[in-house]
Amino acid sequence: MKIMSASDANRHFSSVLREVASGEVVTVLSRGKAVAAIVPVPSAPSQRLAAKRTLLDRLRLQKASGKRNWTRDELYENG
Repeated sequence: MKIMSASDANRHFSSVLREVASGEVVTVLSRGKAVAAIVPVPSAPSQRLAAKRTLLDRLRLQKASGKRNWTRDELYENG
């Protein structure tokens, strides 16, 4: 974990972002007190991907309902 002042973080923001992208956690201080943490974003949360897979599997098994009573031209007709 890296600690830096708000003014240093502001002055060197591009390099801070590069460090965070490589996995570093940066704590930002203002007047000696921690006010923020810049942390890497998880690339692909497993819970979200699992929910997406479950939904898509369910939709693939579900039969289409209702009747298509419109044409593509009617759908995109202007005005």
